[in-house]
Amino acid sequence: MPAHRHLALAAALGAASILAGCATGPAPASSVAVFDAAAFAWSAVPGDNAISGRVAYVGGGRSWSCAGSVGLTPETPWTRQRFQTLYGSTQRAAIPAAIVRARSVTEASADYQGFVRSETCDSQDRFRFDNLPAGNWFVIVPVTDGGSEPVVLMRRVTTRGDQITDVTLD
Repeated sequence: MPAHRHLALAAALGAASILAGCATGPAPASSVAVFDAAAFAWSAVPGDNAISGRVAYVGGGRSWSCAGSVGLTPETPWTRQRFQTLYGSTQRAAIPAAIVRARSVTEASADYQGFVRSETCDSQDRFRFDNLPAGNWFVIVPVTDGGSEPVVLMRRVTTRGDQITDVTLD
């Protein structure tokens, strides 16, 4: 997408947040990514890469722990657009779960769910994804401090070179 369209889209999104309650028109058709299973095909090929991760998030002066499954989603044009909408970033985020749920995105198809991997954190808030091909991924981890509303952590991670990529979500 040309840079001027990115700026125009960013300006429109900023204006929408400032002018809450005002109706905005739909995004131009050229800026809407369409789910394409072929764009995900690379992620289904077994590889010799791994992501080894841990949660070390501290918010509000409290430590937070994993609160469910850790998700791993391949990066495609469709997921980049989806994650930008849900998390306000395609690099990293820490957003209250209620805000993520409230943000409007196109419903994920069953085909998309077939490309999402999941693991569970161990008792030390660590997780690992093995047999990954080289590529860009989004790691999503819900966390809790035991009393506050859950927060969802998101981080973009790159695998390559038949290596283990270490990631700390903080």
